Amino acid sequence: MRTLMTLIIALATAFTVMAQSNTQDKKLSKQEKKLMEARIDSALNAEAVQAIKDTAFTIEANQVTFKGGYTAHVTASTNFIAVRGNNAVVQVAFNVPVSGFNGLGGITVEGSISRYEVSSDKKGNMFVKMGVMGKGISAQLFISLWKDANKANVNIMPNFNSNNMTLSGMLWSPERSNIFKGTTF
Repeated sequence: MRTLMTLIIALATAFTVMAQSNTQDKKLSKQEKKLMEARIDSALNAEAVQAIKDTAFTIEANQVTFKGGYTAHVTASTNFIAVRGNNAVVQVAFNVPVSGFNGLGGITVEGSISRYEVSSDKKGNMFVKMGVMGKGISAQLFISLWKDANKANVNIMPNFNSNNMTLSGMLWSPERSNIFKGTTF
């Protein structure tokens, strides 16, 4: 009986200590979580900056904004800008029942890159200006990569019309990219 009572007191004490420890861990974990997220974002930004410098990256867009301000949420794996050396692929595919030119409900165009210019501002944001010329595309692309993250915007300005479009999403190195390319126009 005495052993059973000692065991119950020991278990109750251990439970109380664990409960207090868990409460402190939750407070610390919120701070640690913010710090960990900041470190991850910083590492992703460093990787994205290097990918821009290497001219080998993909921007997977989860949002498209059209000229009139209309915004559509889209699938990142089928809406992207892919840059590899001197070549670029621009693909948009909307979640519609029509197959479109690329078989995905949109269009996929490829072209050669001209005038690839990289700059940054005092805040640490990075900007890329480039022209893309090909059979189905003639446009200027303006890319903005925000500081301390791999979030990016791409403003696509066609040279022969005013159907501007902005893609917003994440900038990844080719190894981390997960895209599905449709039929090229």
